[in-house]
This record gives sequence, C-alpha cells and structure tokens, in this order.
Amino acid sequence: MPDFVLAIDQGTTGSTVALVDAQGQLCASVNVEFPQVFPKPGWVEHQPDAIWSSVEKALARLLRKKLCKPSDIAAIGITNQRETSVLWDRRSGEPLHNAIVWQCRRTADFCDDLRSAGHEKAVQRRSGLVLDPYFSASKFRWLLREVPAAKRALKAGALAAGTIDSFLLWRLTGGEEHATDVSNAARTSLMNLKTLGWDEELARLFEVPISILPQIRPSSGVFGHTRGVRGLPDGIPIAGIAGDQQAALFGQACFSTGDTKCTFGTGSFIVMNTGSEKVLSKSRLLTTVAWQLESQKPVYALEGGAFICGAAVQWLRDGLKLIKRASDIEALAASVPDHGGVEFVPALTGLGAPHWAAEARGLITGLTRGTDKGHIARATLDAMALQNVDILRCMEADLGKRMRPLRVDGGAAANNLLMQTQANFLGRKIVRPRITETTVAGASYLAGIGVGLWRNTTDIKRLWQPEREFAVELSAARRRQRQDSWQAAIAQTLAR
Repeated sequence: MPDFVLAIDQGTTGSTVALVDAQGQLCASVNVEFPQVFPKPGWVEHQPDAIWSSVEKALARLLRKKLCKPSDIAAIGITNQRETSVLWDRRSGEPLHNAIVWQCRRTADFCDDLRSAGHEKAVQRRSGLVLDPYFSASKFRWLLREVPAAKRALKAGALAAGTIDSFLLWRLTGGEEHATDVSNAARTSLMNLKTLGWDEELARLFEVPISILPQIRPSSGVFGHTRGVRGLPDGIPIAGIAGDQQAALFGQACFSTGDTKCTFGTGSFIVMNTGSEKVLSKSRLLTTVAWQLESQKPVYALEGGAFICGAAVQWLRDGLKLIKRASDIEALAASVPDHGGVEFVPALTGLGAPHWAAEARGLITGLTRGTDKGHIARATLDAMALQNVDILRCMEADLGKRMRPLRVDGGAAANNLLMQTQANFLGRKIVRPRITETTVAGASYLAGIGVGLWRNTTDIKRLWQPEREFAVELSAARRRQRQDSWQAAIAQTLAR
C-alpha cells in the first residue's frame, strides 16, 4: 500500500508542498512564493492562476528530490489561507477576477452598514463570526456586484465560488469536484454552525446565491481524485482539507476539550478546542468548526487573533532600525532584566480580539532617561505575550474551565525568551513540538485518516512529540502586577 501523504499548504505569500511518511515525519518541503496585488490602499488581491502555478512549481521541485515514487502517495491533504475568495467559470475553469484576500478591507463600509442596521447579533448567532470584511461573504457579494463576467456566468448557470481550498480541489480533480470542508465553510459567514449547511438567511443578507457555493463535507474523507495534474498519476485521493489554523490545531494533536494552540506568525492565532459544544463567545471571540472526521460529529473551537505579533519585531528591524535581523530580538531583550516600566501596545494596524478596534494606533509609554533599546525590545516581547493572555483569559471564561498547557508553533515560537515570558504571564506551561510545521502536519493527518493510513486521533497522538516545555517561573502577585500595567496601557490606547 502507498504510505506517503502529500500536503499542500497554500498560504498568503506562497505555497508549500510537503511529503510526510507513515510515521508522521516530514520528509521534505518546498515553498514557492507568488506576487501580491494591491490595487488601492487597503485592497489586497491574489491572481488565482499564480496561486495554482506556485503549487505546480513546488510540486515539481519536491518530486525532483525523488524521495518516493508518485505512485507511493496514498493521499493528498490541503490546508489554506482562509476567507480569501475567488470566482471561476465552471465551463472553462478560468478565474473571473483576482481573488480577494482575507486581509482586504474593501467591504468595510458594507459591514458597517449591516452592523448599524442591527444584523451583527443574528450573524454571530448563526455563523459564530462578527461582522467584519475579514470574512468571505462580503467579498463574494462585492465580486458578484462589480465583475461583469461574474454576472454573465451567474446568469448562464456557470458560476462557481469558493475559498482557496475549493479552487485547488477543482484544479486537482480536473474540474470534477466543487467542494469545501466545514472548517473553511465556517469562515465565510454563510454556514450555519448548527446545521453545518449553507444558511438561507445569511445568504440573503449577503446577497450570495447558495447555488454557486461548494458542497460542504467533513474535513477528513475522500473529496475527489487527481486528474490531469502534472507529475502525478490520475486517481490519487484528495482526502483531507482544513483551514490553516484548524489544521494547526489538529497537527498539534489538540483533541481534548480545553486543548489550545497559539501560532506565532505575523500575527498570533489562538484556537481552543471546545469539543462538541458550540460556545458563543461573550467576549467577541470567534466560534468556529475545528474539524469534522467522516461519520463523526464536528469538533468546535473558539478563536482569537492579534493582528500584530512577529510583525512588531519586523517594525523594530525595518522601521526603528533597532536590530539587523529579526532573530536579534531575543539577545537584545535579554540584555535587560525586565521591561523597565516601558509598555508597547503594538496596535500598528488596529487591535484584534477581544477589542476589535480597527481605529486603534500603536502606543509606547513609560520612557525615561534610563530607557535604552533593550527595554523597548523587552516590552515588545512582553506585548506579544500579554495580548495572547488577554485572548486566552476570555477563552477560559467563555468555556467555563481552565485551559490545558498551551501548545505553540510558528516562526517566533523558536524564541526561547518569548516562550518563557508567555508561560510566566499566562501562568500556564508552554509546550513546543518537535514538528513545528503544524499546518502541514494537520493536513497530512486528516488526509491519512481519510484513506486509512492512520485509524483515528489516537494514532495521531502517538505521532506528536514535544521538543521543549517552559514552566511558569513568575509568582502570581508579580503576574497580576505585570498584567495591571499592560491593561493601563491598553486603556490609554483605546481612549485615544
């Protein structure tokens, strides 16, 4: 039996294709970047054909490594940037416009209008999401209203809409399958969290015909088979699909209620497993589907994200020129014993969860003649950890139980000082896994389960291994003192 899984991790700036073996080990991966498109301030687009080309190039380069025969690939898993929305013609398969990226703010006024009209509570109750241009529904509406080719295709009954996973599945199967999984559908503002189907009321509100949307299926199970993909034989099952943050939660083996992971990237994304319970947040966090295995009930999650995490370090490097390389931040921050009273609220693009204050701007306070660049570096790492504490405390309150040790991944998770700081300020143990490519791992595991390479999550638990743990080294009194100082700075930021 073939015993390798091919994982496609389609991200915001590039596409990674990776090979994972039956022991869950990453054999190799190749990343290919593609261009970003910025038509106007605040608008972000991708060329769908450029995304597909980056996947093809990464696949070709991976296969040239000859780590296995293409016929040894048992299944393909897909994980993807979420919310990014694309329309294409069912007859030709050609995109009808650039994809509108999750970061794009062009539909902010429409979302504000819906909020002013009192629709946000109903949207959150049905979809689990707040009203924000971040999500797919308002993007689909914009494309349907503004793209003449889309109007013509809709009239002809030839229009297909979807997130990037759906577009890739269409291309991988030679146009035979138009489907998505529950975790991606849950990020559109169009799926009903209770029924796991497209919601007619939401579709009417956002003016999106359900007929153009993909079929919603479980995250693990056969979606279709390859047909006409360069370098691959026809007939390989695509057997796992999940949005990137949900895939990371699965890749971190967070299978019990209260299990939580934090991905430290440009921003930080925190997802908590809430089990079979659909928890609607009282703190304006997001309720979403984590995943669904075939013939099983869905697993739900709470999610919160901070817009700026690793990007704050990039700003110290590129904007303030305090460091030459992002990796220099750890040594600079360690050059002082603490933040020295300096607070940095990194609201460089507004504040995300739980504040959702798009108008907020960054703030540095507590400067004295004794402040040096080490204190600013230390305050930056503190801020990255403290904003996660705010989100995690809300999650615990919403779930009504104490979270388990926090599992971490992403580029900044390699920073030992940051991980220790996170443990100290959160008051919970931090666990870093051996395999930090957790989105790839999650997509691979879902696909492997989908074809029987692994039987269930118990098998996956055996594959997951910790690399290092960070125990709490700060007293409760000092933790409260540090959090009080941070909250005062947040209050200043929100009051401006």
